[in-house]
Amino acid sequence: MLTVASDIDVLARFGRALADPIRCRILLALRQAPAYPADLADALGISRTRLSNHLACLRDCGLVVTVPDGRRTRYELADPRLGHALDHLLTSVVAVESDKTCPDAATKDCCR
Repeated sequence: MLTVASDIDVLARFGRALADPIRCRILLALRQAPAYPADLADALGISRTRLSNHLACLRDCGLVVTVPDGRRTRYELADPRLGHALDHLLTSVVAVESDKTCPDAATKDCCR
């Protein structure tokens, strides 16, 4: 049974999804167009197993859905407005001090 998540839960799920660079890349790819897992893995240069784990996280967060397509399964954003939200985030100004970096930048290859 599907339920409507609270505002806080929605933001927490979105934050969890965006906390990993690979999941960000997947969301950005799906923002462009729905895709099949094998094609996504090839486009992102990651193994299908690794992609599968990230897609499971994105499904659990409620951000992507699967669409049966014959014998294959296609992935797409759960709601087209998520693509617009990503567009807005990408064009937002993030205010940071020039001498400060994310504490995880060196270990998680993020925030560069």
